[in-house]
Amino acid sequence: MQNFKLVIVILACCFFSPLTSSADSLESLTNKKAFVFFLTTIDAVEIANFFKKYPDLKSSQEEVSKLYKDRSYKSIWYEGANINEFAHLLYHKLTLTTEEGVAINLPYKEKIDEIFDEESPTKLSESDTELFLSSMYVIYAKKVYEGLDDKTVKSIEWFLPKKKISYESVLDSLMTNPALLDKNEKVLLDQYYKLEDVLKKYRKIEKDNSWTPIPYTEPFKELRPDDSSTTIAEIRKRLFIVGDLKNDNKSNFYDQELMDGVMKYKNRYNLKPNYIITLDHIKQMNEPIGYRIKTLLLNMERCRWVPPSLSKANEYVMVNIPSFMLYFVRDGKYDLVSNVFIGTPLTKTVIFSGNIDRIVFSPYWYLPTSIINNELKLKMAEDKNYLTDHNMEWNNGKVRQKPGPKNSLGLVKFMFPNPNDIYLHDSPAKSLFTFEKRIFSHGCINVMKAKELAVTMLKNYPDWPEEKITQAMSGEKETPLMLKKKVPIYIGYFTAWVNEDNEIRFFDDVYKRDPQLDKILFPDDPTFKIE
Repeated sequence: MQNFKLVIVILACCFFSPLTSSADSLESLTNKKAFVFFLTTIDAVEIANFFKKYPDLKSSQEEVSKLYKDRSYKSIWYEGANINEFAHLLYHKLTLTTEEGVAINLPYKEKIDEIFDEESPTKLSESDTELFLSSMYVIYAKKVYEGLDDKTVKSIEWFLPKKKISYESVLDSLMTNPALLDKNEKVLLDQYYKLEDVLKKYRKIEKDNSWTPIPYTEPFKELRPDDSSTTIAEIRKRLFIVGDLKNDNKSNFYDQELMDGVMKYKNRYNLKPNYIITLDHIKQMNEPIGYRIKTLLLNMERCRWVPPSLSKANEYVMVNIPSFMLYFVRDGKYDLVSNVFIGTPLTKTVIFSGNIDRIVFSPYWYLPTSIINNELKLKMAEDKNYLTDHNMEWNNGKVRQKPGPKNSLGLVKFMFPNPNDIYLHDSPAKSLFTFEKRIFSHGCINVMKAKELAVTMLKNYPDWPEEKITQAMSGEKETPLMLKKKVPIYIGYFTAWVNEDNEIRFFDDVYKRDPQLDKILFPDDPTFKIE
């Protein structure tokens, strides 16, 4: 074979006695078992030549070369003279990647198809076959397990550390247990597979053509319990299709059963929980199901970037910007869930991660230079008593607000070093947490249950019982506390998320990041573009 080393070792144990005839010897030989071992190897020169011959695969050369180096240049894909079963499984999986929201443009696909086409009149050499299959694996792993490259991810302002995978160890685990091709939570965040299950459900709805527009008359009158109309019957049908109702009795009457379904619908879209159905709700229901499918695909891609170890951590804080929610997770369970409000579109809350290393009770608020220059100086010019009236003072050339119940940071803040100078903190503006769309801050994250977060975070600190925390939050004196154990915090951006009750939730794309990602992932797909 061309530049391919094929070692055939035949072990035959035949013992001949000088007293046996040649016929006996022949019979004896034919009755013995011959063991044949095929050991294929390939060297670095052959790998380099392959990528010169097929330059469109060059982006995989480094990873492919490392695969063979780590395996002492032994074949990966052959068992004897045949391609192994795992290669067939991987090839089959590659044909189904659109179900996982991955569009893979496989260079020289016709060549790879030939490998698995027994009736193909042309056959590749064993060395080309071997290296095509390794390239196929690397391309698959990059797209499905890693997603977009670091540079692209940072260009869309995602500053959470992007995970890295070992192509060698992942391949070893897949070949040992091929079932991991369908679900591998050591490589992909478990949320990925939850979104994938929802995707299958919504694609079936799309295929069944059951997601039909809901008719309504104009001017539209808000629908309330005990109302009756044909629109109500159509809403009932839709809620049954998506699973908010167990039955569709086709009634035009807004009854208790429909009320319960409407509440589930509003929870799914993070809407204000009441039974009123407005024209905006009808318009949202009338968006093509392709919008929901596309949203699921975009968020599955985001899951590819997150280290799966995140969900296995003992404790951490997670903030999902579009949901306006904070979660404190301990031992895999939500110990605390709180509303938050975030930065405006002009002062966006940044997507990144850090480690909370201290809590400051009854904090001073040092006003950022940007706020002093853009807002405070004008107010001071209009009102000479502005600083005094707002409990502020000059301190070493800076303006700070003194501790107290009216302090803009509230009565506690949670600090984690970062270049953006943002943190979690309490807020005196409690009414803002009741709004559906909570984008009010200059970039920091305001926490509704700030005291509860401090109590939960200090649960294992015997020196800090709740009574002491309450006293420290009296607003009289700033009291910092360095944490013995830093708490990881992840500030992410997911417009679709399956919650702990395995219910899908869709959130408003507050910073319009979905269209950016959509154009990168699906540049040639004009259908159902998210705008």
